[in-house]
Amino acid sequence: MEALRASYADDSSDSDSGSSPTPPLPSASTSIAEETIVAPLPPPPISLLHPPNSLVPLDSLSSSQVNRVRSFPHVEGNYALHVYIPVYVPPTTRTELARFLKKVTALVPSLHAVDVDIPLSGLLKDEALLEQVVLGREFHISLGRTVPIRVHQINSMVSMLRQKLQFQRRYLIDFTKWEIFVNDDSTRTFMSLEVVAGGLAQIRKQIQAVNEVYKLHNLPEFYKDPRPHISVTWALGDIRDTLKRMVEEEMKKYKLVSTSPQKCIFTSKFNGILCKIGNKMHEICKFQDE
Repeated sequence: MEALRASYADDSSDSDSGSSPTPPLPSASTSIAEETIVAPLPPPPISLLHPPNSLVPLDSLSSSQVNRVRSFPHVEGNYALHVYIPVYVPPTTRTELARFLKKVTALVPSLHAVDVDIPLSGLLKDEALLEQVVLGREFHISLGRTVPIRVHQINSMVSMLRQKLQFQRRYLIDFTKWEIFVNDDSTRTFMSLEVVAGGLAQIRKQIQAVNEVYKLHNLPEFYKDPRPHISVTWALGDIRDTLKRMVEEEMKKYKLVSTSPQKCIFTSKFNGILCKIGNKMHEICKFQDE
């Protein structure tokens, strides 16, 4: 199956756009300060997660020094826009996922943890640390491309997103399968968990709403056939065939020994939509059942 072509934005398989910012729409009257919520703290330093009795040397956990190539250049006065659903892997699922990642990494040692960019190969001796570093953080399902906007577009963007998405019902999101994605430049391959059933219809409706707001701001829309997912690991280059083969082989082994009738890898509850612009976070929706 052809992998989703998603251009690379910082450290995920979700896209940046090469489009230049366009003339802004009139901004909403609400000030930016009133629109923002407190941004979550960044992940703690790896040294704080490193137990004193760990078998993994601390100096082996440094992030990879890989040059990042953005699909749009940094321009003074531009802010990166990202609209997404935050996702957390349930603690009850992390141990099993960590074991699976450990087996795949033994076959494909070039895998790195998304966001923190730490090689998984350096974590193989400490399964608990691998679980914490790779899976114990926020993931995201993108609802739109990551694109640059001008400062005077921020208020209208946030205001219109809230108008379109302000009232949402809670629903469950089933992450059913591992899938491999490659960015547009074929410079990175991502190992991701895809939503193919439970929650898919709701997410696609939300993507369509975001697309409508993007169009009003002359921003590029999301992919015509969106495949919602969270990216867990990445590797340099286009290794989709190798990684897909290894993942499928390990999944077959897992199914042979598994006694669980569970059809999906894990389920997450939809808890809202966030819009990150630069370093500021904006809360977009409320729930109809609250």
